[in-house]
Amino acid sequence: MAEIDKGLPNTRNKLEIPSEEELQDVAVQEPVEEKGPIEVIPEEDGGVTLDYEPGSINVPGTESHFDNLAELLPDDVLEPIGNEMAQNYMDYKSSRKEWEQAYITGLDLLGFKYENRTEPFQGASGATHPVLAEAVTQFQAQAYKELLPSDGPVRTQVVGIKNPATEQQANRVKDFMNYLVMDQMKEYE
Repeated sequence: MAEIDKGLPNTRNKLEIPSEEELQDVAVQEPVEEKGPIEVIPEEDGGVTLDYEPGSINVPGTESHFDNLAELLPDDVLEPIGNEMAQNYMDYKSSRKEWEQAYITGLDLLGFKYENRTEPFQGASGATHPVLAEAVTQFQAQAYKELLPSDGPVRTQVVGIKNPATEQQANRVKDFMNYLVMDQMKEYE
């Protein structure tokens, strides 16, 4: 085999191994078990049991687990979180604006007046019977497709002898009545 002239970087310093006599003179220190807030108790099956007092484990400078994190976190961490939360709230409010307006209009049409109240608190419901209004709104939403189908609410039936001329006349009457009801008579809906 060829000899390598250069030594590896970790073998340049010669490692001195102590003799057996020097090893016997070294005192072995037993690890000192400090009883901290959590005590780890080994079990026979290889698992452990953790014994601790929940109130004793706190972040330094805090009183309990339920402390306000906004008082503990630095501003460079709080600012992005606050900005994101404010943006999410504004997005949420703007996404439901159309629904809120439709709901208010629906309550007005039902005879309930929606008022922006400040008593007992700002934003309290101004509808006098919100349960009744919700039930009516849900019924209207579910019944709308039955009461006003896409091809119109008017149906015709030929009374007497059916022939192509009377069936065509019935279809013309049906189409015209559906046009009047759905396009001309806005109060029908």
